[in-house]
Amino acid sequence: MNIVEEAKKIITDNKDILVKWAHLGLYILIAVVICWILLKLERKIVKKWFNRFDGINARYTEKVIRFIIIFIAAMWVIMSSEITRDFGASLFQGTAVLAAIAGFAAKPVLSDMFCGFMLSSTKPFNLGDRIELDDGTAGVVKDITIRHVVLQGIDTLKIIIPNSEINSKRITNLSHQTTTRSIHFRFQVGLNTNVSLAKEVIQTAISESPMTVPRTGEEYSPVYFLNYTNDGLQMGTTVYYEPLYPTEVVRDDVNCRVNRALNAAKIEIPYPYTTVIMNPEPLTGENPS
Repeated sequence: MNIVEEAKKIITDNKDILVKWAHLGLYILIAVVICWILLKLERKIVKKWFNRFDGINARYTEKVIRFIIIFIAAMWVIMSSEITRDFGASLFQGTAVLAAIAGFAAKPVLSDMFCGFMLSSTKPFNLGDRIELDDGTAGVVKDITIRHVVLQGIDTLKIIIPNSEINSKRITNLSHQTTTRSIHFRFQVGLNTNVSLAKEVIQTAISESPMTVPRTGEEYSPVYFLNYTNDGLQMGTTVYYEPLYPTEVVRDDVNCRVNRALNAAKIEIPYPYTTVIMNPEPLTGENPS
C-alpha cells in the first residue's frame, strides 16, 4: 500500500472526526471575522459617542465592550461545534463545588470590574493626569482596562495597579481639570536664616527654570515659611509645569537650581547631626585606665 492509498484510508476511517474539526475551524474563522468587524465598528461608535466626554469613560467603555464581544464569540464557537459542545455544557452544568470554586476565583475579577466602573464614573483622574497614591506610588495615567490602571513612571517604567486597589487608596491628582501639573516642594534652611531673603532666592531660582510656568498670569506661587523643624526652618511652595516635561525631570531641575541658589546666597542648608560631649575625667567609682 502506497502513501496515497494509506492517506485515503485514514481519511475515510476518520471522516466524521475530520468533518467536526473542519466545522470547528469554520466557526472559529467566522467568529474572528465577525469580531474584527464589530470591534472596528465599536471603536468608531465609542469614539463618536464619547467625543464630548472625558477620555477615561471612553477607554473603559471600549475595553468592556471588547471583552463582551470576544466572550460572546468564544462561547458561540464552543457551543456550536460538536467537539467543544460537551465542554461548554459542563461549564454551565457543573457541580455546586465547582460553581463555588469558580465564584471564589472570579471574585477579584468582578471586584476590579466594578471598581473600574466606579473610577470611570466618578473620574478622580483622567488619561494624562499625574496622580500620587498614599503609598508613594506616582505616575501619569496612560490607560485603564477592565481590571487595571496603567501609570507611566520615570523613563520606560510602567506601573500596573488593580482597579480595586487604586479605588481604595487616597489619590492626589496633580493636574485635576487643569492644563498644567504641579509639585509641592519643601526646602530646609538654617535657623538663623533671613526668611525674606530665603523666600526671594527660592522663588527666583524656580522662575528661572525653563520647565516651570506661572500659577496665574505672570505670578509664580509664593514661597511659604511652613514651620520650625529640629534642624532649621521649613519653606514650601507649589511649582507648576507643562505636561510635556516628566515630573522627575522637573523635580531634579528645580532641586538643583534651588540648591545652587541657596549656596550662592550663603544660606545654610541644614542636615541632621549629633553633638557628642566627651568627659575627660573618669566618673566617681571608676578605675581610670
